[in-house]
Amino acid sequence: MSLPPGLLERVERYFAAAPLPDARIETVGGLDVPVGSPMWPYPARPRPGETVSADDVRSAAALQQAAGLPVALEWVCEDAPTVEAAVRAAGLAVDSSPLLVAADPVELLLPSGVRLYLVGAEDPELPRYERLASIAFAHPGPRSEAGGPSVGVALGSPRTAVLRERIATGRTVMMVAVEDGEPVAVGTHHPVDVDGAEVTEIAGVATLPRLRGRGLGAGLASALTAHARESAELVFLVAGDDDVARVYERTGFARLATVGVADLADGG
Repeated sequence: MSLPPGLLERVERYFAAAPLPDARIETVGGLDVPVGSPMWPYPARPRPGETVSADDVRSAAALQQAAGLPVALEWVCEDAPTVEAAVRAAGLAVDSSPLLVAADPVELLLPSGVRLYLVGAEDPELPRYERLASIAFAHPGPRSEAGGPSVGVALGSPRTAVLRERIATGRTVMMVAVEDGEPVAVGTHHPVDVDGAEVTEIAGVATLPRLRGRGLGAGLASALTAHARESAELVFLVAGDDDVARVYERTGFARLATVGVADLADGG
């Protein structure tokens, strides 16, 4: 599938702009480190064109820990091919995920009896939807969802308050799928103004583990994409793995790049 030029640059600008309302940006060598609330943390990212050293990574991790934030770095591998070596030299665990953009979305129908709702800021069930996502990402199985919590966010009242504020201001759009009165899948997208045009990332698409394999996650992601495209010029997501990416490719997403992700190694 042919993609127009400049998409990856716009995604990079999205990643740079997303933390600005919530965090101050600390410069650590070749890295930008957003320092804000642990209730909605952002990963450190390399600055365009800068070299990142293992010492930069260690210093950024120390800054995150001192601020009570999870240690997390992300980068687009095609734009920063040397970062992985620095991250590994610093002793962090490294993973990668496919980055896809909505190129020619296909509308998917949810199973009969499942209804979709946009979640309002005052919805009393919001903590329940958060618990659904927490359960889903704690039991990933085959990583069948897109864009789970990128940096291990905390759950609970403070987190819920932040989420309510984001929904109220339009910075987060949440949808929930309900069957027989029970929420069974949930997902979000997060619009950001990038140079006067809206770009949004679909994230946190989660299905109750016992209900996987019914197309709930893909159907919800399809509905989120349709909603996002009403105002956004670019819609993207970071898939859990290659198997997930292939699911979204069948729904009209196209691979654009690979995102590197680093955090503390087990026991680190």
